[in-house]
Amino acid sequence: MNEFLTRFPHILALVFLLTASASLALLPASARAQFAPLPEDQAIEDRSIEVLSLTALIGSPQQRREALNRIVERGGLDLVPTLVLFMRIGGAHVDVADALYRLTGEQMNTWRDAMLWQEAHPEVIPHESYRAIKLRFFSSIDDRFLQFFDPEVTAREQMRIRLEEITWGGVRVDGIPSLDNPGLIDADDETYMLDSDLVFGVEINGDVRAYPLRIMGWHEMFNEVIGGVPVALAYCTLCGAGILFETQPDDRAEPFVFGSSGFLYRSNKLMFDRETNTLWNQFTGEPVVGPLAHSGLQLKIRPVTITSWKKWKERHPQTKILSLNTGHFRNYDSGFVYREYFASPELMFPTIVRDETQVKRKEFIFGIREFGAAKAWPVEVFRNDSRVINDRIGNTNIVLIGDAETRTVRAYQRGEEQFDTEKDNSLQSPGGLWQITEDNLIGPNGETLPRVPGHIAYWFAWDGYLGVGSELYEGSG
Repeated sequence: MNEFLTRFPHILALVFLLTASASLALLPASARAQFAPLPEDQAIEDRSIEVLSLTALIGSPQQRREALNRIVERGGLDLVPTLVLFMRIGGAHVDVADALYRLTGEQMNTWRDAMLWQEAHPEVIPHESYRAIKLRFFSSIDDRFLQFFDPEVTAREQMRIRLEEITWGGVRVDGIPSLDNPGLIDADDETYMLDSDLVFGVEINGDVRAYPLRIMGWHEMFNEVIGGVPVALAYCTLCGAGILFETQPDDRAEPFVFGSSGFLYRSNKLMFDRETNTLWNQFTGEPVVGPLAHSGLQLKIRPVTITSWKKWKERHPQTKILSLNTGHFRNYDSGFVYREYFASPELMFPTIVRDETQVKRKEFIFGIREFGAAKAWPVEVFRNDSRVINDRIGNTNIVLIGDAETRTVRAYQRGEEQFDTEKDNSLQSPGGLWQITEDNLIGPNGETLPRVPGHIAYWFAWDGYLGVGSELYEGSG
């Protein structure tokens, strides 16, 4: 996401303050009177809470302190989410941080601190004025943000994630533009790639495509039909996960077409479908806010491979690859997009990192959610002589073939087979050689073992969403 406005919070404050001040000017005189010093004995009615809250943000220094004192004296935690939001809008405001401490007993010096506290306390329900203030903030950035919060379908009890954990990621709606049926060229005509550049490799029904990460990092989404199957690759650069979803559930006449909303949830992008403006969780493929939130839909995951351009092209010389002519002006140079973020061990946006005892937050894992279970394998276990791992997920035996150097992992069901080494796109078993394809393992007598869909992600994202519901591979390979 765009870091500019997150690095300069005073610009956020200016944009919001201009719109908030204009709207407050339209309030009746009795409401505007709240900006005057408040008598000690004046009761604070619910209808005045929004004005009181905004006074704490945009009043004079004396008015702000007075309003914050009244909020603290009022007690209760329902205005804490509003103060957390104000930490984002106005930066690390000392008086707001002090009010948060007096209300919660926890020191929160920055918006990041406050968001982590808020995520850890889902029992805190915001005051009803919070929604209006937050949506006003969103609309001051881009009025199209309001299309995702139709009040008829986004009341608190209708949303599957908390509004207070939905945060702006630094861009407007479609500020990170999706690639919809983008131009492709033959591998022989490609002249811009380095052999070491990584690609998302996809093969469906013999249709082979390569999507370079150096391009997809700028777009984070493509909508395509590959091998006759409508799919979308949802790439969250912040959580390191590129997940290939089928976009046409069985009961739909047309596939969903997805874009980037500009919002994040726990440092993960929220995508949206262009038909209903429902927000979807990129990591789970489920709708979470809007008309489809309780539809029971969950997009099916398809296999996708991250590997080097050299290795993908050698394995699939007939592949097509994205053209640089995307219709957008971006710096698609190798290693440019998100260079600083990818090189840092830190997260750009706050979210709780639950467990780093075995895997650090931004180390890559390969995760599978199939067969009624979930399991993750650190990509580092596929280094050197540990490129083939016989394992199981739930009650299903699988084999994984990986290469830590290129972040490549493919997984297949293995039945009762026990595989050994991998060489020249083949796996050795006691019964003979098995050919490795993108769809199956093909045995010496033509028998097949199907591929199991999975994807790469940063550990913090996998553990944050799956947590104790997922196993973590601990073997030596």
